[in-house]
Amino acid sequence: MSATIESPSWRTVEVGRLVLINHGLYAGRIAAIVEIISEKRVLVDGPSGDEKYVVPKGPIALTDVLLTDIKLEIPRALRTGTLKTFWENDEIDKKWQESKWAQRSQRSERRKALTDFQRFQLLRAKKQQRYEVRKALAKVKASA
Repeated sequence: MSATIESPSWRTVEVGRLVLINHGLYAGRIAAIVEIISEKRVLVDGPSGDEKYVVPKGPIALTDVLLTDIKLEIPRALRTGTLKTFWENDEIDKKWQESKWAQRSQRSERRKALTDFQRFQLLRAKKQQRYEVRKALAKVKASA
């Protein structure tokens, strides 16, 4: 009898790991861990190509961020300009926009921005779609 042991694929706090800031002034933006200050704080920097997503270099508590699966291969204590070249070479903004996490947050932001009438139109469209599906299903069942 043999057993295989696999190490868990946890997201670890490490230099180069991308984090999503979920509290504070820069909530909803991504940044890379540049240096680990202590067990509860890290130094982050987010030189995004889009001006509204830039995060200036500074310390942040680990309770205020969520670790992502995306990781940059960078040395410790990197300057912002050098990090920006690594960021652009790895196309981090593109990888983030393609991730399910970013798409889900964009979808929720779009839904939050809907007016009352737009929500009503969405409701009617869903009802119409359900009706068409059920009608097609009934047709298939009747012919079988």
